[in-house]
Amino acid sequence: MAKAEFRDATRAQVSFLAPLEKKCLIWLAQRTPRWINSDHLTALGLISLLGAGLSYWYAHWHRRGLALAIVCLCLNWLGDSLDGTLARVRNRLRPRYGFYVDHIVDAFGTFFLLGGLGLSGYMSQGVATGLLIAYFMLTIEVYLATYTLGTFQLSFWKFSPTELRILLMIGNVALMWRPWVRLFGDTYRLFDVGGLVGIAGLALMLVNAAIRHTVELYRAERLP
Repeated sequence: MAKAEFRDATRAQVSFLAPLEKKCLIWLAQRTPRWINSDHLTALGLISLLGAGLSYWYAHWHRRGLALAIVCLCLNWLGDSLDGTLARVRNRLRPRYGFYVDHIVDAFGTFFLLGGLGLSGYMSQGVATGLLIAYFMLTIEVYLATYTLGTFQLSFWKFSPTELRILLMIGNVALMWRPWVRLFGDTYRLFDVGGLVGIAGLALMLVNAAIRHTVELYRAERLP
């Protein structure tokens, strides 16, 4: 069977930490032992998110699970961010395989992470489900835009997965001392408030990107 023509998409990464992160990842890739390859790092990214989900579930009984989740999130950053950089530094690129595996792993990993949050008692299952749906809808838009426009959007409004991991880790530290917040005279879970803000932010990003890309594609393919 003949291979379908594949066009590697341009990566758009303009988050707050992108310049520093890029330098750090290249430094790490140049010093990574030869026996470690990109597949090992991708597997680390998946296993660490599974570990983060299990850590949140464990935090339902013991707060030390929140600390374990922070460790898992750090390992996830290492595996998820370094796998592609390592392939580029070593000139061992497999664009179709890498794109597919990296992002199907992200899908499973996000499910594990938010599933664990929903079972932790620190975030209600409804908010965790809403956050998962909003995330998946935004990723669907990103993949459709990648296919039709040739640009893979890695960040929105200066935020990328790296910044989101940092916010989540800060939230974990806050949970150890104050898992509840008081708003308008009522008490709410800290992560429920954060989750609702996240849902609203993802929804706004989705609507903005959908409108912008629809207009761009309409202008590119005007009918005579």
